[in-house]
Amino acid sequence: MAESPNIDIKVDPADLYQEEVFTDRKSGTIRRLTPVKSDGQIDNSRSVIYVGQAQLLTPMGAVPLSFEIEADSLEQAAVKFADAAGEAVEETKKELEELRREAASSIVVPRPGDPNFGGGGVPGGGKLKLP
Repeated sequence: MAESPNIDIKVDPADLYQEEVFTDRKSGTIRRLTPVKSDGQIDNSRSVIYVGQAQLLTPMGAVPLSFEIEADSLEQAAVKFADAAGEAVEETKKELEELRREAASSIVVPRPGDPNFGGGGVPGGGKLKLP
């Protein structure tokens, strides 16, 4: 069996959060991350973070979305969920389009007679080579 590379995974005791999950069982979930000290007591010197989670349904399947919601309370996070999810969808669409553009621009079509593709090329077209 091949040896695993040395992986140094550590939890930072100065950056711990207690996680709570809330859902309406329809649209998605809201995670409330409450900062805590290493002894588990609430750390009032840091802000509570709200993170929304949903799925974007695409022809290729579901794409998970995770996005921060700027809010001061759970109620406010619930009200702002839709807008934050909409922004995450738009950002995800942009990222997917950029990945598609990058993939399309990396396709190399061989020239007829290219010696790297069997001398005379491939009749009726060619092979695609992804770098």
